[in-house]
Amino acid sequence: MPSDLNILMRRIGLAWQILIALALGIVVGAILHNASGDTRAWAITNVLAPAGQIFIKLIKMIVLPIVLSSLVVGIAGVGDAKKLGRIGAKTIVYFEIVTTVAIVVGVLFANLAQPGTGIDMKSLSTTDISSYEATTEAVESKPHGLIPTILGLIPSNVFASLASGEILPIIFFSVLFGLGLSSLPAHHRDPLVQMFRSVAETMFVVTNMIMKYAPIGVFALITVTVANFGFASLLPLGKLVILIYAAILFFGFVVLGGIARWCGFNIITMMRLLKDELILAFSTASSEAVLPKLMEKMEGYGVPKSIASFVIPTGYSFNLDGSTLYQSIAAIFIAQLYGIDLSLTQQLVLILTLMVTSKGIAGVPGASLVVLLATLGGVGIPLEGVAFIAGVDRILDMARTAMNVVGNALAALVIAKWEGKYDAVQGAQYEREQLGGQPV
Repeated sequence: MPSDLNILMRRIGLAWQILIALALGIVVGAILHNASGDTRAWAITNVLAPAGQIFIKLIKMIVLPIVLSSLVVGIAGVGDAKKLGRIGAKTIVYFEIVTTVAIVVGVLFANLAQPGTGIDMKSLSTTDISSYEATTEAVESKPHGLIPTILGLIPSNVFASLASGEILPIIFFSVLFGLGLSSLPAHHRDPLVQMFRSVAETMFVVTNMIMKYAPIGVFALITVTVANFGFASLLPLGKLVILIYAAILFFGFVVLGGIARWCGFNIITMMRLLKDELILAFSTASSEAVLPKLMEKMEGYGVPKSIASFVIPTGYSFNLDGSTLYQSIAAIFIAQLYGIDLSLTQQLVLILTLMVTSKGIAGVPGASLVVLLATLGGVGIPLEGVAFIAGVDRILDMARTAMNVVGNALAALVIAKWEGKYDAVQGAQYEREQLGGQPV
């Protein structure tokens, strides 16, 4: 019987397993939400929350080793600091342009739809945001600007950065290490490159092992969300939820779709290739959950390892399209709740503030709400307004996380094409293999 179950699970496929787990989690969560408080609390505390956290911790466990080993192998293969610097400059320029467009799209959607106008705040439930406020104060107490940002990229202790999960200092170290390794004589360089290549390949195997647990993790995470908040909290904020989902779909298919077409790609084809990762990211609201597989798939799709292993992890800090779009809509929504009519100048200040704050606190827990809190004060919007949307933040986080994944996958393709390094033959073959055709 167990062998028959394993065969059935393999035939279903990961995407369908996750969708089934998501549907079951919603049903069980709704049942628990209407159960007695003691029963719900026991199930969440002793079963569901630990099962969900196990999956998140497993993913966090493998992210940094994969980033470190893949970057070292990729950069050692480039072996040219000038070429790498050019890739880095193009990557940052692309990220800044696209995230700015995302903010502007969010502002336009919020102004056109007016999601906060006419809502009685007494009908909205509030959620405790004290932990986000404390994080915001800690972040704002740190120095900002070009020099502190550069200094923050350089790890004083690479092992401490590994232990604390700081991805940008690890990227910086890996790039330098890879460049240094590439300059060594072959008899010194090749064994180390082979070792890091073996580490990367091993970690991808470990990733596949962990993905077998993904449906259980998704079931647990979504059950906890629905059990805690139910569906009643969505009704007063339904217009906001629908608007953000509509804006994200518009940005994905029109803006990113236009960029993809301009570079010779098809955004729908790319999404089909990434269906497992998009469903997983949507279900868990965690970009980290798909980082290893995203890098692996982009390499298979024709992006050189040196570009995929640099652009995608860096994008997790600097290219959060879905998150910045959400933050601009949420900020204007809260202003409308309080009857604050933001002038054009104030909205320009909002855009500029988001351009800075969305980059400055990447990797902070609850980053989207923290960015929102750090932004509101600058344009005269009451910070307490965040408490009205914090209860549905998980529902919104699911959509913006999936869009972040699409944005970073496309960024890797664009930079590879921009550099003239995209392997179109490999990409076409990978499409045929993954989407049901026969390989060449």
